[in-house]
Amino acid sequence: MTATPHRAFFGDAEYDFRLPPSLIIDLENKTGTGIGALCTRVFNKHFAQADIHETIRLGLIGGGVAPERAAKLIASYVADRPISETYPVAVAILENVWFGQPNHEAVNGQA
Repeated sequence: MTATPHRAFFGDAEYDFRLPPSLIIDLENKTGTGIGALCTRVFNKHFAQADIHETIRLGLIGGGVAPERAAKLIASYVADRPISETYPVAVAILENVWFGQPNHEAVNGQA
């Protein structure tokens, strides 16, 4: 499985977010649950804050951001922000893992 990056504005710039299989394993370890259960929790709004933080942090790393920079971005743009701002980012990352790239992104050349 190869996850196509999801590109979105986050905090201070546009970033690629990607969760390849190796980082999905890291996400499972960090959140203490399998990817299927994590997606179910997040999609149904029964998530823990760590689910959101780790999904975004690892998505940034998978998208090419250095781990130290990803941690700083989380501290700046996730930790003290309302969940209503960060939840959609985590959902988009996990939707990309679960469903693949949306058709409108493929059509618009964001592959």
